[in-house]
Amino acid sequence: MTEETNTALLAELKRLADAVERLAGPAPALNDWDAADCFVWAPLRQHLQPVRRPNRVALTLIRGVDHVRDILHENTVRFAEGYAANNVLLWGARGMGKSSLVKAVHEDVRRESSASLKLVEVHREDIASLPNLLDLLKDTPYRVIVFCDDLSFDHDDTAYKSLKAALDGGIEGRPDNVLFYATSNRRHLLPRHMMENEQSTAINPSEAVEEKVSLSDRFGLWLGFHKCSQEDYLGMIDGYADHFKLGLERDKMHAEALEWATTRGARSGRVAWQYIQDLAGRMQVHIDRD
Repeated sequence: MTEETNTALLAELKRLADAVERLAGPAPALNDWDAADCFVWAPLRQHLQPVRRPNRVALTLIRGVDHVRDILHENTVRFAEGYAANNVLLWGARGMGKSSLVKAVHEDVRRESSASLKLVEVHREDIASLPNLLDLLKDTPYRVIVFCDDLSFDHDDTAYKSLKAALDGGIEGRPDNVLFYATSNRRHLLPRHMMENEQSTAINPSEAVEEKVSLSDRFGLWLGFHKCSQEDYLGMIDGYADHFKLGLERDKMHAEALEWATTRGARSGRVAWQYIQDLAGRMQVHIDRD
């Protein structure tokens, strides 16, 4: 065999090896639980990506949702300490602090508890990979909250089946060290018009949406978030202003904040935070949410 033939053969073998490697996908990454307390699940590499500076606010700054805050906090404390706790669905009005509350409660309980409590966020489009994530989490020595923000499903979406199995089903069931928290604008995770459409076209309307609606039943706690009153909205403004030491005269600040909400057609925690950002910028005050 000539040298040229050997060279050509080696080149062809390398090309085939590269093709096989591309088909196999990237190798699983090594996960370092000590790198952070919050992670984002990257299913392609089976990787828990550390988030060293999570985007969150202090629990004391979340106003107007005291009742659901206390319920979520108590549930999280029980879980962190190894006692029975429920999966939680936080649903309701936009901008009222559902995801902020999850992240704030996790941080507050983590600091208070002697247990190592981790938060792993799963993006909506990665729900189908939950079995792989649970397989990875079940052998860790940590208590883990798996969090999915803005969860909902469309008419022909089948990813909800993976979530149903992860929440309550399967022969193994949910690992004892894992709990699910999810937020959604929809109580049953499906748009109302799609539920009504399935009912109207089904042979048995009462069973048409049962499979998908039963997903929300697998959350032991449903915490509802509703549009806030003017009093609650101004309370949020005052809480932020005091925390960040924004020295604007209170009546003037309230008038500006109400005008800000009017131009956006809503009062919510998100709108209050957006006004505070604008005010701090005008006053040249640096703010840090954590």
